Amino acid sequence: MSAYEAVIGLEVHVHLATASKLFCSCPNSFGDEPNTNVCEVCSGMPGVLPVLNRKAVEYASRMAMAIEATINQRSQFARKNYFYPDMPKDYQISQFELPLCEHGHLDITVNGHKRRIGITRIHMEDDAGKNIHPAGEKHSCVDLNRAGTPLIEIVSEPDLRSAEEAVAYLKKLHAMVVSLGISNGNMEEGCFRCDANVSIRPRGSQKLGTRTELKNLNSFRNVQRAIEFEIARQSDVLDDGDKVIQETRLYDANKNITLPMRSKEDAQDYRYFPDPDLLPVVITDEELAEWAATQPELPEAKMARYMDEMGIAEEHAEQLVADPAIARFFEKAAQLCGQPKKVVSVMLGMLMREVNSAQLDTASLAIQPEAVAELVALMEKGTISAKIAADIFPELMKGGIMPEALVKERGLVQVSDTGAIDAAVQKVLAANPAEVEAYKGGKTKLISFFVGQVMREMRGKANPAVVNEALARFLN
Repeated sequence: MSAYEAVIGLEVHVHLATASKLFCSCPNSFGDEPNTNVCEVCSGMPGVLPVLNRKAVEYASRMAMAIEATINQRSQFARKNYFYPDMPKDYQISQFELPLCEHGHLDITVNGHKRRIGITRIHMEDDAGKNIHPAGEKHSCVDLNRAGTPLIEIVSEPDLRSAEEAVAYLKKLHAMVVSLGISNGNMEEGCFRCDANVSIRPRGSQKLGTRTELKNLNSFRNVQRAIEFEIARQSDVLDDGDKVIQETRLYDANKNITLPMRSKEDAQDYRYFPDPDLLPVVITDEELAEWAATQPELPEAKMARYMDEMGIAEEHAEQLVADPAIARFFEKAAQLCGQPKKVVSVMLGMLMREVNSAQLDTASLAIQPEAVAELVALMEKGTISAKIAADIFPELMKGGIMPEALVKERGLVQVSDTGAIDAAVQKVLAANPAEVEAYKGGKTKLISFFVGQVMREMRGKANPAVVNEALARFLN
């Protein structure tokens, strides 16, 4: 065990999926031609006035409800002053002393241990633009399409104690924002990213160590690797008798190291003051009641329903609810065939294998729930074996064909005829006398060898249950 304990807090930035930006009517969309979704407001022209997007306030409030936080029905926007090429106003509109919500929490489970992670606050702000550095060029470009994009920053208490806990916390938050419909959560597009504040202290100590901030981590894998490296780096610094420097560091995923970026700013460095162009945000009792009444089912409640009503194992239920698109797919397929456990087996095995290998977007799969439901029904009726199902699944992933039609087209209907299977079993046993003798001598694990040989003889079409019955008759 290390002599040091890690203390980690996360600042998670979530792009809100509103149609327009936070303070103007420019489209809030990703991937358009640079500098096409820009107006006088989000480009920071003098004399313009921002107008708050009310839908963004609703989305932020829904997140606050999900973490059981206190929603401040009166909050205030402030100007956060800093100077970067991608910040057209030379300040960011954010919230400081009066944020939208405070004092929430999130429960996580790591290695069987459940922990409650405090959430200090959620505040609203507009995003900066994006610097683009063309390879081999001596200049940089600025794209202001992202400037003014509405986002919330979810700030945790320094309650996390390991990289594994940090990732568990992030995965749960990610599932929540997507389930709520307030963000698409696309990490590659920067719609869900985090800064990690990491420090260490002697194990058993209550005094906080000097923290470093790891900026703009945009994948769960990078979060884990970056925090693990930083903990090890700080441990080496203290072991050498040196002091950890408070600074902002960047993570280099190719080299798996963190590198200094700049000295870490404190709140006073940003010179916050209330934005004079924006009135306080006021949320009425009626609005809160309406949003609470229309709040979608959250992953934790969905997981409990799968376990209680469908008998799904906790581990499998957790995997399903981690991706709302997969959860919707599962529910439709299970409803159609009435075999939720069988559907889970197909989805978390065959389907997710194809999704992961091809890195597919689960929200736009070509295969439909109806195909998985029909595949499960074919296996349940004994029309096809699990092996045949696995063999044809890549073709089903392309969409446009249903399992029953594909099975008939390729002549893959499972053989349950005892006469044909008995003949194949006798042929296999006659060809392997040594193995038969060994089996009868006590090496009963050879049964799997015989099953495999019979299946090969019948080109994978034999009903495995009938094969096992036939082998039991001829071997005993």
